[in-house]
Formats: sequence, C-alpha cells, structure tokens
Amino acid sequence: MMVTAALSVATIALICQFALALPTETQAADASVDFFPVANGGGSMLDKSGGLGEPLNVIISAKSSSDVLTKGGLTLFAQAIGFSTECLGLHIGDPQTANLGDGNGDVNEMGVWRADFGNIGVGTCLESFQGGNHFRAWTQNGSSANSGALFLAVSKEEDLSQHHIIIPDGYNIGRDELVAAAVGTHKHPILPLKFTTTSTSLTGLLAAGTQGVNHNISQDGIVKLLTVSMKISF
Repeated sequence: MMVTAALSVATIALICQFALALPTETQAADASVDFFPVANGGGSMLDKSGGLGEPLNVIISAKSSSDVLTKGGLTLFAQAIGFSTECLGLHIGDPQTANLGDGNGDVNEMGVWRADFGNIGVGTCLESFQGGNHFRAWTQNGSSANSGALFLAVSKEEDLSQHHIIIPDGYNIGRDELVAAAVGTHKHPILPLKFTTTSTSLTGLLAAGTQGVNHNISQDGIVKLLTVSMKISF
C-alpha cells in the first residue's frame, strides 16, 4: 500500500509538471530562429563557475514544441531520455550563471537534471553518489534576443568521493551521451507523451580547447542543436 501511495504521489507530481509545461503569458519569443548567437549580444558559450566556466554544448532550438521550452517541459523531456530533477529536490553548491547575450546579463541556472538510471523518482540520488551524466539549463529570453531557446551545459562527472569533478573528456562524453539518448522518438515513462528529436552539429560558436574551461578539461568546440517535438500519445 505504501508503494502504491508513493506511485500516486509521483504521478500527481508529474501531472503538475505537465501543467507547468504549458505556455504562459510572457513576452512572445521569436520562433523563426533556432537561437541567437550569444556573442552578438556580449554573451559567452561558457557559463560561470568559480572564475572559470563549463561549455554550453547543447542548444534546444526555439523551433521545438513550445511546451518543451519551459522548465516543466524540459523536465518531462529529460525524463523521457533518462534524466530527472535532483535527488529529493536538493542541490548542494552555488548555482552557476550564464550570459546568453539577450540583455539579461548573468542569470542563474534554471535547474540541474541528472541521470536517473531508469527511476524518475529516486534514480538521481544514485547519480549523486556514484556520478554520471548531468546538465544545467538556461533560457534565452531577454528583450534584445528573445528566441526562447534553451542552452544546456552537459557533462559527465565523477562520484561523490571525488567531489563530482568532471571525468576526463567529460564535456564531450556527456554531450554525446545525452544526444545519443535524445535522438529519435521516446515516450515518457508515465505520462502519455512522445518526444521526437533531431540533432545537428554546429561549429564556430564555442572555441575548442581548455581556455577558460572548468577543471582544465579540453573540449572539441562542437555544439549540438536539438529540435524536439512533443505530442500527446496514448
């Protein structure tokens, strides 16, 4: 009975997330573009963390389904491809910031999503202890470049005993593993939602190498552009 109750609570929470994913009354984004290059507005494709930064190596296009381009919608998409919100909703450490060149300046991450190992309820607790893939996200929604696109900093990290430092080549590996999990069509594990994703590789946005990169880990400068379609599918 306790298990059934726990599942019911989890289901209710997911339905609430689905409701939060619906569009709200905000300034209209420009869905005619995938995103606006952040450098044009004085932004950076590295976020900020302790004086250095982590690469914004995945962009979810503004041409994606509008429901995906919200925190709730991103969570539902993440759960369909093997990620979920942090263990028990808890986060240790200061939030990282990013400037997406949209006029908002440096803003805090909207959240952190971790590999859930097939369990959207408590699987991210396992990732917090043993390490794995995770990402942070920001929305490009300032008045000077309001695309609505999501910029993700994806990386694969060591376990808790290693203080979650990034594994060797962890920026490239984390990005590629997330993209591999996302491309194609995937159903949400509980809700009647189907996500179809395509990927394109972009160069010229992010400088390859280690300059300014957290943990001095080299990355190849490739940014993956994902276009995600969400549909109700019973």
